[in-house]
Amino acid sequence: MKDTILTVQDLSKDFTMHILDKKTLHGCDKVSFTMKTGEFMGIVGPSGSGKSTIIKCLYRTYLPSGGSIWYSAKDGSEIDLAAAGEREILKLRRSEISYVSQFLKVIPRVSATQILVEELRRRGWQAGEAQERSYELLRLMNIDKALWDAYPSTFSGGEQQRINLARALIAEPRLLLLDEPTASLDSDTKKVVIRSLLALKQKGTTIIGIFHDLESMHSMVDKVFTMKAGQCRSIKRMREVV
Repeated sequence: MKDTILTVQDLSKDFTMHILDKKTLHGCDKVSFTMKTGEFMGIVGPSGSGKSTIIKCLYRTYLPSGGSIWYSAKDGSEIDLAAAGEREILKLRRSEISYVSQFLKVIPRVSATQILVEELRRRGWQAGEAQERSYELLRLMNIDKALWDAYPSTFSGGEQQRINLARALIAEPRLLLLDEPTASLDSDTKKVVIRSLLALKQKGTTIIGIFHDLESMHSMVDKVFTMKAGQCRSIKRMREVV
């Protein structure tokens, strides 16, 4: 039986809107679920239902208002991501937890190739090998060769997202968080992304992703988490989803 890598219990996140007389908005409320090593869960629901809030709490972009997020680290320790210090969170992001969004935050005048080379070099690759591997990844992600030496700040959202995914492939994280990984992609590129994510899953990466592209999601996930108005409406195994 696969080991549990993530246990989310009663996760809540509130936002205080100071420009609206400190009105409180509920991002998510009492969300609970568990993930086993190598599982893939899709999160679905209408816009504003709290999907992104959950992902950002897991990655600790947002500090949760309540609940716990117990993560089983590679060294065997159990870490509550909802309460861990910033240094511990940064350490986990460097070594175990990755987040793929549609936005790429990098130094403006660094090329797509160099972004991947730097990630590879950080993980022990020699310069020449890192350069060749970066080219392989850019080809894999269907990035036009004319853009390899361009600055990703000028790329489309889909192209930036594919650079983010290429970095995740390099890192092979234990926990991967995705924000619309197949959004705005043509059908051929979707197939590439789906194959890449399934390859990571096969290697043992646990994946949680937000989806509106339900057809692509159904071809990858083990279970579906449905959100509405900040709360979980259901968690179903893929075989139970009609």
